[in-house]
Amino acid sequence: VQLQASGGGLVQAGGSVTLTCSASGRTFETYAVNWLRQAPGKEREVVAAINWDGDRTYYPDSVKGRFTISRDKAKNTVFLQMGSLQPRDAAVYYCAARTTIPGVAYWANGKYDYWGQGTQVTVSS
Repeated sequence: VQLQASGGGLVQAGGSVTLTCSASGRTFETYAVNWLRQAPGKEREVVAAINWDGDRTYYPDSVKGRFTISRDKAKNTVFLQMGSLQPRDAAVYYCAARTTIPGVAYWANGKYDYWGQGTQVTVSS
């Protein structure tokens, strides 16, 4: 599976942007997908996750109510809608996928099977 993250760019504070994670090579409908971000000097953190079936999602408090993750299995795509963006949200955003691991939450930051290349989101104040 190859993942392609896209949709980043420059957005004004308070604005919105939607990131897209497209899979090719084979279907990744059995994989949980996480969106992570990494800002300079900071650790990479999970900002949204969706389980393989698409019926469960997770958000940390830092983005809850502002970010929405969804998946379109028919299109082999996962989206991250980000709203009310603030300068603290500026980072490189990655999508990552992994199969279900017994005992590991689908939103847990850790080992992934596949990564997208990252897309930069810059938020101007």
